[in-house]
Amino acid sequence: MPESPEVQALVEFLDERVRGRVIAELDVDEYRIVKTRGRPPGALAGGRIDSMQRFGKYIGFRTTAGWLIVSFGRNGWIRWHAPGTAADDEPVPEVARIALDDGAALQIVDTGDFLAVAVWVVDAPEDVAGIAALGPDPLAADFSADDLERALGRRRKQIKALLQEQTSLAGIGNAYSDEVLHKAGLAPTVHAAELDDGERERLFRAIVDIMSGALAGRRGLPPDRLKQAKVEAMAVHGRGGQPCPVCGTTIVDHVFSGASAQLCPVCQADRVGDGFAGRVSIRR
Repeated sequence: MPESPEVQALVEFLDERVRGRVIAELDVDEYRIVKTRGRPPGALAGGRIDSMQRFGKYIGFRTTAGWLIVSFGRNGWIRWHAPGTAADDEPVPEVARIALDDGAALQIVDTGDFLAVAVWVVDAPEDVAGIAALGPDPLAADFSADDLERALGRRRKQIKALLQEQTSLAGIGNAYSDEVLHKAGLAPTVHAAELDDGERERLFRAIVDIMSGALAGRRGLPPDRLKQAKVEAMAVHGRGGQPCPVCGTTIVDHVFSGASAQLCPVCQADRVGDGFAGRVSIRR
């Protein structure tokens, strides 16, 4: 699933190339993705793109005809075709295409087994309910320990689930929640209410370091390289059966409460001392 570092890198890459261009055509191949029936995306044709922005995991095209908001869901993305470049010979699961006046094109694709990409045409980003409800963004310059404290509170919610809760913190998903918890030395099953002051400070520093470091590592990459770069940079996520880069212990796949995580059982030993609840497996 695209998460905020890759989405921000995508937005910056595209903004340099589409700002000031006019939308020549906006064609939708799969109308189930359109969530604003009264304002079809095609109505933006003729509008000039003034800028692109990110809102959590959403991207927004600000145009003179309104905002186009895109949510990628689990398997959505954008394929960029510069002016004068030939289309790919390999068929792709395109759900919409934006053609610009200079000959460039943006394909919105969804490679999943079920359709999850969604688009809206609105007057303001906050008209999309998911954006209006977003919590503080760890990639924002003003993100603070107080923002995290308000998200944590004394809640009896497992910390991995809380990190992925977009109304609490915007932009973190399954992969980066694993990376953050590994760096902070916290088990995913620990409840927010159980974290002491030192653990809260470690968690804040881990969130900032992991998310900002990931963005720094993705900036400047073209869209077709961002997902693979994310996979290659993971320390524990998707690394079940491999050695922990910190202590060398085998990383395990941990299934609990209908969720899953990859973690180091030594670096992230359960602080309350009762072991990891759920099913743990080691890939060989």
